[in-house]
Amino acid sequence: MDGALIGQFKSGVDLVALGIEVVAAAVIAFAAVEGAVRTVQVFLHPSLNPALKEELRLRLGRWLSLALEFELASDILKTAVAPNWPQIEMLAAIAAIRTGLNYFLERDISQAARAEAAGEELDGDVRRQQSA
Repeated sequence: MDGALIGQFKSGVDLVALGIEVVAAAVIAFAAVEGAVRTVQVFLHPSLNPALKEELRLRLGRWLSLALEFELASDILKTAVAPNWPQIEMLAAIAAIRTGLNYFLERDISQAARAEAAGEELDGDVRRQQSA
């Protein structure tokens, strides 16, 4: 009886992990479609603000970061029920890669946000000086 219960538990966890991976895939698909549409708009209208390209890159990065978080959650669940060390090692390597990717994405997003905030402050100071 215990073996059957453990098997059902593992199947349930695998099903939940699969559901989380489906959500991650949907987020990536949505981000890719949105990014492609916005990229076409930027290329078709070159007179648009050049900062839109950076905004586009950062928006896509935020979506991908969210998807990586979902994938990492799925990996954690799979690790909890992995039956042997080789599977655990493989999942740990995948989780480490995803965590590293997410770290660098978040770092880029934070740096761009700080640069944007500094630019806005600078723009506001310039406008105040010009109006004085």
